Amino acid sequence: MGSDAFLPVALIIGYLCGSIPFGLILTRLAGTADLRSIGSGNIGATNVLRTGRKGLAAATLLLDMLKGTVAVIVAGYLGGPDAAMAAALGAFLGHLFPVWLKFHGGKGVAVYIGVLLGLFWPAALAFCAIWLATAFASRYSSLSALVASLVTPILLWWFGHLALAALFAVLTLLLFYMHRENIRRLRAGTEGRIGQKA
Repeated sequence: MGSDAFLPVALIIGYLCGSIPFGLILTRLAGTADLRSIGSGNIGATNVLRTGRKGLAAATLLLDMLKGTVAVIVAGYLGGPDAAMAAALGAFLGHLFPVWLKFHGGKGVAVYIGVLLGLFWPAALAFCAIWLATAFASRYSSLSALVASLVTPILLWWFGHLALAALFAVLTLLLFYMHRENIRRLRAGTEGRIGQKA
């Protein structure tokens, strides 16, 4: 199979990996309430944290990152760099809109980091550094993710990875869309801060 012909396969591989709802699986195994009935109803680590199980939230974060990384590495090995990027897009869409959960998934931050790690790890480190710096200054998790994702395509462009910069510009737009309610609350001054009691 030619590299171009493999791209749809890579997209599907990525989607299937990305759509694994680790947050939901882990919380069900732990016997907690249905994750979709808690907080935002999303399946990501932030909502898992609302169950009060920090260990489960950390495991969800790690596994959601790794499913993106694995999808990129596998597709890249089988089909090359373009296939890796197609898998990255697929994994991100799979996490945001998993078919198994009626297309209601997470907000994508962990998978964003995971696919970035698989495609160009220095940018993933930069993302984490920017997230931490913004979180330290503002104590807003959502704002930290938004700022870090906004800078990421610029960094990729700066490093000369134009195709990756274009891909992550699209992923950043999707990330902003998934955080639209957070943005509304940030503008209204009602967004919860890190460590703030509900």
